[in-house]
Amino acid sequence: MAKKKMSKQTFALLVGNRGFFPDALAKEGHAFLSALLKKSGYNVVVLSPKDTKFGAVETWQDAKKCAALFKSKREAIDGIIVTLPNFGDERGVADTLKLAGLDVPVLIHAWSDDAKKMSIKTRRDSFCGKMSVCNNLVQYDIPFSLTALHTMDPATDAFAEEIRTFAAVCRIVKGLRNCRVGALGARPAAFNTVRYSEKLLQESGITVETLDLSEAYGRMGKIKNSDAKVKARIKAIEDYVPTKGVPKAALGKMARFALVMDEWMADADLDITAIQCWTSMEEFFGVVPCTVMSMLSNSLRSSACEVDVGGAVGMHALALASGTPSFLLDWNNNYGGDPNKCVNFHCSNLPKACFESARMDYQEIIAGTVGKENTYGTVVGRIKPGPATYCRVSTFDQEARIAAYLGEACFTDDKMDTFGGYGVVEIPNLQGLLQYICENGFEHHVAMSHGEVARAVYEAFDKYLGWDAYWHQG
Repeated sequence: MAKKKMSKQTFALLVGNRGFFPDALAKEGHAFLSALLKKSGYNVVVLSPKDTKFGAVETWQDAKKCAALFKSKREAIDGIIVTLPNFGDERGVADTLKLAGLDVPVLIHAWSDDAKKMSIKTRRDSFCGKMSVCNNLVQYDIPFSLTALHTMDPATDAFAEEIRTFAAVCRIVKGLRNCRVGALGARPAAFNTVRYSEKLLQESGITVETLDLSEAYGRMGKIKNSDAKVKARIKAIEDYVPTKGVPKAALGKMARFALVMDEWMADADLDITAIQCWTSMEEFFGVVPCTVMSMLSNSLRSSACEVDVGGAVGMHALALASGTPSFLLDWNNNYGGDPNKCVNFHCSNLPKACFESARMDYQEIIAGTVGKENTYGTVVGRIKPGPATYCRVSTFDQEARIAAYLGEACFTDDKMDTFGGYGVVEIPNLQGLLQYICENGFEHHVAMSHGEVARAVYEAFDKYLGWDAYWHQG
């Protein structure tokens, strides 16, 4: 299964200028930022020096021209970067964004002054101008993002990281506002915790498409084991993880399930899925869906178990932010007496990219009920050590809101003797986080991915999607 490719992103660049200040700086800023963004791998939509003086925005007429350009590229633009090489015209920036009406993330950047170049010909005053621009955007009710430092030299690695973070924010916002989630099967009866509101998700642009398990069983039943596609998919599964000891019949069932998933996701144009696994699949089809789900998540098509649609949305946000596979885990066990460590676990359908090494096995928890022979297909192993980000997205129907919590953690190299997919995670003030989870009614599931992207996820949730987001920082 090929990894889902992230398309090249496009930024609209708005260069602010104010004639009272050295406008040659606007010329410099236009050239430098345009070249920097292109060199960094982004497409750029920006006025040319033929359109306005230096391709910058200063007047009402400039704002109209810039807004018209941005509107003409509406479908391509993922975010807007406002750069202030000098003070910048506050109304010009605000008017452009209001007229363009793109409803995409906006980053405000101000250039740093050089303390040795503070004459009337060289001082920027962007430090001050940024406040005026932001004041106007608040008046115009336009949400925006800020760089980590008030002013930044765009030639630095720190600024390059700001652009990468903003790009992640844009991917999350665009990806979730147009997200299509497939919910296969009914929520397991014992899991009230994963109930969710389709209507609240729809208000944020997230559509849920359902399919009954009986339909999936029917479609799988029409596929013959002798089909060339089944044989090819068995080969793909065997190439994905070691399958020593797994019966060929079980691999055939997994292959047929994978083919049905492929067809359903293509026909319904689905981005991610949430699948029932307890215990209909085992009892009436004789295999667990975990490996197929693992392969989907590994290709950045996140797949959550127990029809946890909120969990799938959180996984998708992390995958969009980090560009790496995400996975759903239980907050499962304390780790000895260390209050800042715990065991995160699932049975598991985790993507192989998150493991040190992985292999296929049977599902030990369910096997005691339905028989070992009906539970092959889990992907088991220890999650590799390293920095990670966690996230939970939930709907709260009584309050008509979507809420989330998120933060950064570290998978440790602490050893354990257990089964499934597991890892020991360390989080500053973990006990405070656990209290927050319990007191606010969040689920026992949490999405995680390797990499540190909490800032981007929080920015997207809080400022642009309008969700109630809590960022745990210890």
